[in-house]
Amino acid sequence: MKTDIQIAREATLKPIAQIATELGISENLLEPYGRYIAKVPYSLIDSQKVSRSKLILVTAITPTKAGIGKTTVSVGLALGMAKTGRKAVLALREPSLGPCFGMKGGAAGGGYAQVVPMDRINLHFTGDFHAVTSANNMISALLDNYIYQHRKEGFGMKQILWKRVMDVNDRSLRQIVTGLGPYSNGIPQEAGFDITPASEIMAILCLSKDLEDLERRINNILLGYTLEDKPFYVKDMGVGGAIAVLLKDAINPNLVQTTENTPAFIHGGPFANIAHGCNSIIATKTAMSYGDYVITEAGFGADLGAEKFLDIKCRKAGLTPALTILVATLQGLKMHGGVPESDIKLPNAEGVRKGFANLDRHIRNLQGFGQSVLVCFNRFASDTDDEIAMVREHCSQLSVPFALNNAFAEGGNGAVELANLVASTIETNPSSELKFCYTDNMSVREKIEAVASKIYGAASVSFSPEAQKKICKAEELGYGSFPVCIAKTQYSFSQDPKAYGVPEGFNFDIKDLVINSGAEMLVAIAGDIIRMPGLPKVPQAMNIRIINGEIEGLS
Repeated sequence: MKTDIQIAREATLKPIAQIATELGISENLLEPYGRYIAKVPYSLIDSQKVSRSKLILVTAITPTKAGIGKTTVSVGLALGMAKTGRKAVLALREPSLGPCFGMKGGAAGGGYAQVVPMDRINLHFTGDFHAVTSANNMISALLDNYIYQHRKEGFGMKQILWKRVMDVNDRSLRQIVTGLGPYSNGIPQEAGFDITPASEIMAILCLSKDLEDLERRINNILLGYTLEDKPFYVKDMGVGGAIAVLLKDAINPNLVQTTENTPAFIHGGPFANIAHGCNSIIATKTAMSYGDYVITEAGFGADLGAEKFLDIKCRKAGLTPALTILVATLQGLKMHGGVPESDIKLPNAEGVRKGFANLDRHIRNLQGFGQSVLVCFNRFASDTDDEIAMVREHCSQLSVPFALNNAFAEGGNGAVELANLVASTIETNPSSELKFCYTDNMSVREKIEAVASKIYGAASVSFSPEAQKKICKAEELGYGSFPVCIAKTQYSFSQDPKAYGVPEGFNFDIKDLVINSGAEMLVAIAGDIIRMPGLPKVPQAMNIRIINGEIEGLS
């Protein structure tokens, strides 16, 4: 059986200029990064075309550690749409080096449903992640220098909120001390690192509408509080313009193609468990300016990525998906049906049946947003026809459309059924007006409680003294109208990563709150979730190498 990278390498790619021309973008507007990648100016967004395009969100049931296959389904659907003569464009997130070299491997789809060139997309791509990292850490350097240079004037920081970032899983950097050594090395202070996808700069990149908006948001980043307990912002250092300069190229979306030459915009990469988990508004609207159907995805399960896509991204961008696809697998259903992870590839009808509770909860949640929902079954080689038929029958009883995705093994031909059903469902039963989980004028606490109770099923919500203090501070500073972005485990509706299925009667514990005043959202930290992951005992990096000039081990 061929590996993902072998399939990607054997794909016949078109020059990116040809992909752009076929899409309707003039070659002279591209900024090429080699033959098969190019940046496209965000000025090409056409609001009238955006309003006519049909946006399709791909999300999933609560995932296993191996994932569910949302990207494979997203790419497969685009291939299936093209096979049936429809003009479809993808809008996806960029992969992070952390998972690529850590637990998950690559994030460019799989099998015969990939975006390519997958090795470059999974690695440094066009440098957007490096630009975000540099911009974030430039702010840290400028802040430390500001404190150092103005200390004799009596300036000092009572609390620094801003962290450095790195696009590597490195638990040793979560909490550190900087400025040790001689006086000229700066002022010793506690510091720490988050992973780059958790950076507020990443969120700002993904939520900005243009360069002017980007700079405005950067200037509004809250860095901490002075000795007089006054908020201190990037604009107080006068460096917002300089940080925007570092991002002037990164703000433009990246154009690539699939294994069957379908156009794909890939831009931005926040994680849905620790950030808002959606690609950039700019990339989505650019895709919608050129595609009749635009397929996008949101990270992890629907309780994380889809909720944030709808409550944060759609609220800010004025978007409404015409349809939401909920991806399910037998392995995922079995895990949530109580089957041990070591046995989820084995036949177990009762485990599948019990796992339907997780599927059903996600369906109800999405329908609560006013979404028309279609269940897409992502097929694996070990799946049995009898168990697949069980899932199809269950969806039929719920009056929810169901389609198989075989694009991993068959490319676009394996997603024709899915593409036709998606198109007919949008035609006959499109989503209704978007209903948010909470309103802007609710208190921060009420917003968190609304998500925890309506989406997660929590019986109660508790707030640590630190979280309560920061909520009060956020509202005092005028940020109470911001949407909330809850950071929690991706493996459960609750904050307990081992509480599979549909846990009930649990308390949801908010331990901290991060004010993202530039991104204009409040990040509530639940349970033991951390924003700088660690590496597993056997990281994916052990499989990655160059053999005869070719990269192997990316998957």
